[in-house]
Amino acid sequence: MTFGFPEAVAPRSRVVGVADRIPVVIVAGFLGSGKTTLLNHLLRNSRGTRIGVVVNDFGAINIDSMLVAGQVDAMVSLGNGCVCCAVDVGELDDLFTRLAQPRAKIDVIVVEASGLAEPRNLIRMVVGSENPRIRYGGLVEVVDAEQFPESSARHPELTTHLRLADLVMVNKADRVPAAQVNTLRQDIAELIGQVPVYATTHGRIEPGLLFDEPMRETARVAEQLSFDELLDDHDHDHIEHHHLHDDYVTVSFTSERPLDPRGLIGFLEDPPPGLFRAKGFVAFPIADERRKFVFHLVGRHLVFEPENWARGESRTTQLVLIGAGLDIDLALKRLQDAVYLDDDPLDPQTLLGVWRYTPH
Repeated sequence: MTFGFPEAVAPRSRVVGVADRIPVVIVAGFLGSGKTTLLNHLLRNSRGTRIGVVVNDFGAINIDSMLVAGQVDAMVSLGNGCVCCAVDVGELDDLFTRLAQPRAKIDVIVVEASGLAEPRNLIRMVVGSENPRIRYGGLVEVVDAEQFPESSARHPELTTHLRLADLVMVNKADRVPAAQVNTLRQDIAELIGQVPVYATTHGRIEPGLLFDEPMRETARVAEQLSFDELLDDHDHDHIEHHHLHDDYVTVSFTSERPLDPRGLIGFLEDPPPGLFRAKGFVAFPIADERRKFVFHLVGRHLVFEPENWARGESRTTQLVLIGAGLDIDLALKRLQDAVYLDDDPLDPQTLLGVWRYTPH
């Protein structure tokens, strides 16, 4: 089966920066944990977002407009502008190339790993890809609240997979008592550290936790603000949105003064509990450094990239944080403590922590 792309658009003349790259989010979990249910939820509820979904088999994708297909390397268009593909793992890089073409107009790629797959290999493929139009968007591990204790006892490698995760979804939480769900979440949190662990039912999670929802010329829903919209809001110290799960919160931080790179790196390497994603651009008070630094944090995966300020752009630091159970006051205080109040520029050596997370 073939897939017809929309009319081609002119390629960009400049080098694609980290902020422009398409995030590749990997969804993994043992058989029956609810990965496909999560994918269907994302496809139905990501307003205005064009998703490229990569699956091993079309069988369980039950989107109404989905064409029936099952062969490897098939690509079909969904009615909502998303794309669904069936592919062998060995062909992933070629598929990324096709999905990342500007004419495909894909905003995010979601890869569903097989229930028996080794997520470490998929992460390596994405992080090691030479495709300049994609970036690693994190690993989401889906856990069956009812079956995981028994499954992990039979398959100890499942706990190893959790240690790679940037977010863990304890799915099917409605099937077991609340106390049991809380115990499982605590056990997982002790195993993996500060990575957020969310309880969900039927794979329902806020898409904005996993990827940005871009601005489109379509009707908007007041509480579905994209990161770009939040970055454009200069009138609030923070914006808070409560959803049906786990006190989901979005916080924006703006500073007219630059940030000490050592303070920001300390914040991002040891984030406040509950922080899952962060994005923004930062001004650093470094001698002879006139660029801004764009960054993305997904779980524990951090990427910085320097970019030139646009003509007339205010050299203001703007960050957005997103997570669950996030202590807003603590997060804002730690960021405020990173603001550089001296007028003397810092030595370029203070950027070493930033360069450690900058692709070369």
